[in-house]
Amino acid sequence: MKILQIVPSYWPAKRFGGPIFSLFSLNKALVRKGIDLTVYTTNVGLGKDVPSNEKISIEGIKVNYFNFVKCFEWLGPTGWQFSPVMEKALKKSIKDFDLIYIVGVWNYPIAMAARCCLKFKKPYIISPRGMLYPFTMGRKLEKKSIYYNLVIKDILKSANAIHYTTEDEAEKCHSFLGLRNRKIVISNGIDLLEFSDLSLGSKFRERYPVLKDKKVILFLGRIDRIKGLDILIKAYSILAKENNEVHLFIAGDGEGGYKEKVEEEVINLGLQERVTFSGFLNGKEKLEAYMGSDIFVLPSYSENFGLSAVEAMACALPVVISDKVGISGEVKDRNSGIIVETNAESVYYGLKKLLEDEGLRKELSENGRLLVKEHYDINKVADKMIKVFGEMSSERFM
Repeated sequence: MKILQIVPSYWPAKRFGGPIFSLFSLNKALVRKGIDLTVYTTNVGLGKDVPSNEKISIEGIKVNYFNFVKCFEWLGPTGWQFSPVMEKALKKSIKDFDLIYIVGVWNYPIAMAARCCLKFKKPYIISPRGMLYPFTMGRKLEKKSIYYNLVIKDILKSANAIHYTTEDEAEKCHSFLGLRNRKIVISNGIDLLEFSDLSLGSKFRERYPVLKDKKVILFLGRIDRIKGLDILIKAYSILAKENNEVHLFIAGDGEGGYKEKVEEEVINLGLQERVTFSGFLNGKEKLEAYMGSDIFVLPSYSENFGLSAVEAMACALPVVISDKVGISGEVKDRNSGIIVETNAESVYYGLKKLLEDEGLRKELSENGRLLVKEHYDINKVADKMIKVFGEMSSERFM
């Protein structure tokens, strides 16, 4: 079975967030299981760090990074990514593939790939990865509505299936958009072997001496308004007045000046000695942060999945996440974390409850690791995707 994946940005463009990591992890697992996988993407965020317009191999995955032209930057951090060279390559090679798996919504590669599938009668699956949530659609609504109705609406309805990563995403997006085609729910996953060394935590405290003897609350992710950092800072300011032994650690980068606004608010509240901004963490430094902290927090206003929360649970770190995080239903059902509303008071009480109850922290950390093992193991996720790929590729294009 030969699969072509179309995605606007790809590994190692890590600054574009969780989908970069989850998709790369999935692709490695698919290749290990014998899938012939090719990725067409752009070199956005990578520039000359990768070869352009030629096929290379990354851990068995055949990847083509195509040049593109910047335009329509309001669509998102990567822009529209107009790439005639990718279109030309796709038209030439599309006949060689059994199925096209399209990841994303608002970019030229997505629209172009779907149109090519319709023209050449190739089955295709679209995975929106949270880009169709009502909250996300509501940002820049006027411009997005025009683009959606002119371009995206028809290619979504014509897809053989829509792949969502949580039940929450499927429930809110499929009916919200009036879609009637097949919906598939298969979660993101992580490679559990990468999160097995729980001894790395001590190095985190050595790296940041200010954390010595502190209870560390960790936020790790893209610094963006959608992540709820405004309510986290307010909640922490209340907590910090009551508890001198708590420290907030914020790991991540942001664009558009939002990170500077968060840092300014921390200064305005007099918390600059009690909050650490580390910038983007990856690899061992990321694992050290998970394993050396006491609580992980993700108070997002909208989050289709919540990969960082899954990674935290894999590291036995108890989590506090908002009810707008896609996996919150599963976490609540398995008593694997504390679910809060998207306001400062609720986040404050969630953090306070967990800080004051060591037994609860232990219980949630154990339940969280079990949840990840049973539901988010990338090998199990890949098996589910392979089954769907087989079903879709054997169908005649309608």
